[in-house]
Parts: sequence; C-alpha cells; structure tokens
Amino acid sequence: MDLLQFTRKGIYCPPADVFLDPSAKVDFALISHAHSDHARGGSLAYLAHTDSEAVLRLRLGKNLPIETIDYGKTVDINGVRFSFHPAGHVIGSAQIRVEYKGEVWVYTGDYKLEDDGLTVPFEPVKCHTLITESTFGMPVYQWQAQAKVMQEMNDWWRKNAAAGICTVVHGYSLGKSQRMLSLIDHSIGPVYCHEAIESTNAVFRAHGIALPNALLLHEHVSKEALRSALVITPFISPESPMMQLLEPYSLGIASGWMGLGGAKRMGAADRGFVLSDHADFPSLNTAVKESGAERIIVTHGFTDVYSRWLCGQGYSAEAAQITL
Repeated sequence: MDLLQFTRKGIYCPPADVFLDPSAKVDFALISHAHSDHARGGSLAYLAHTDSEAVLRLRLGKNLPIETIDYGKTVDINGVRFSFHPAGHVIGSAQIRVEYKGEVWVYTGDYKLEDDGLTVPFEPVKCHTLITESTFGMPVYQWQAQAKVMQEMNDWWRKNAAAGICTVVHGYSLGKSQRMLSLIDHSIGPVYCHEAIESTNAVFRAHGIALPNALLLHEHVSKEALRSALVITPFISPESPMMQLLEPYSLGIASGWMGLGGAKRMGAADRGFVLSDHADFPSLNTAVKESGAERIIVTHGFTDVYSRWLCGQGYSAEAAQITL
C-alpha cells in the first residue's frame, strides 16, 4: 500500500488518517499553502506553516481550527512523522515531508526555485517518492530572471506616467501581488492596491512580514492622483466600475501564461509580463533531480506529458491517478 494515496477527497495518508490539501471536508487537513485550490474550508482541524495562518483565517474564517508549524519542525501523527519545508511559491508555502517505517515521501504542493526576495526560498528535500506539481511541465515554459521582468514593468510604468496614463497590472491577490509590490520601483509614482489585495497585505504586515506600503484603491480616488500611479488589482472585468474609474489606463497582466500570446487570451491586455510563482520546466527538472527520488508522481498540470518526458530521461515516473 502506498504511503500517500490519491483519492476523490485529495491525497490521503492511511496510517496517519490525514489528508494533504484535500478537495473536500475531512477530519484533519495538512495545507501546503493558502491558495484556494489547495486550502478549502469545512474540515475539522488544520495544520499549516506559521506564515500561512493569518491569510488562511482571512480566507476561511477567523475561527478556523488551525495549528501551525515552522519549517523543519516535526510532528508525529499515529507514528507518521510530518515536517514542512520551504516551497518558495508564496508566503508560507511548504513542501510536506512524510516519513513512516523508514519510507520517505515528499509532496511539493506548488513551488518555484527562483528566490523572489520575499518568500523563504525553495529547499530540496531528499525522499524515496516525490509528488511534484507540473503546472508548466513543458519545455516551452522557461522564465527570464525576475529582475529583467521587473525592469520591463518599471520602464513601462515610467513611460505611462510621463504620458499621464494610469498603469494597471492584474495579478493574483496572494503571491503575485505581494511580489510585485515588493519589487517595483516606488520612486516612479504612487502605488495603489485593490481592496482584495490590500486586505491580504495587511494581515501579512500584522503577522510581522515586511511589505512596502501601498494606498488603498477606492471609488473616491481622484483622477489626477491616478495619472502617474501603478495600480495592482486581481483579474477584474474591463467593464467593472473600478476599471472604468481608472481610465485612461494601460493594462498589463503578470502571469506565467503570458508567454505564447497569453496577454491577448487573458483580457486583451496591452502588456504581458511572464512572472510566475510556479517552477518553469528547467526548475521542475532540477527539483526532481535534487530530490534523489526513486519514484516520481506528477500532478497539477501537464501530468501525462511531463511524466512521459521524465520516463524518457530514465526516471520511474507516472501521472497521478485517483485510486479510491
């Protein structure tokens, strides 16, 4: 019997009777990070990294029954040893190491290898079996260094500000937005954040995680104040009252999907910035190699394509399959 099993409720560990990132309500959920496709409400108890607690309470309820653990610390559940290790994906993200009777599995959750300067950098964890994500598990996905991407964003913002045009960037409320806020050049002009983003920023600041200050975007912001501003928002419709408030504006989207003409597919943006909180194809291969794993299970993304590629490189790899 596998130590970790893929079920309709999520990844299950039978000897500990716990689930990792469950997709349904369970008795005990171990959470890799606070994105909604990995952290869902309704379970009876949660365990997550310390830096995820505040945003998990924001998203799932302030009375969430959660305990936290620091990186590298171990908790024993029915004889199974669990520990959380940096994934480098977003603040508080973790790989979950599972050890039982000498057998070690690692579930990566989502991860990236590039140090973004805000998130605790990814650390390889040795194991016998690795469960890796494959969101960008094809050779075409290879990222430029974030310093180059952010320089392109700063240059675009500077040009717009000189022309009196508001600069708007869409990005995920957790992860991408905090990353951009910490990396952009604040000397160019004022920075505004949408309420959904600033509420996340606030809980992190209150939790002791340093983030640059930003102004709250609201309906009474003057047009004049916005002309030289950079505005960071979630993905919202061009027809929304908020976007109409920002006119005239130039729209950019920050996402790993912005390669391959993605900007046109995702809202007819003026600019697409290939900035991802996930590992690109070379980084996935590095993570697999550095794990030393004898067996690779591929999930979350191009599972069939990437597992076949790994097999071609001599690994024992397979796409994740729901068995229960």
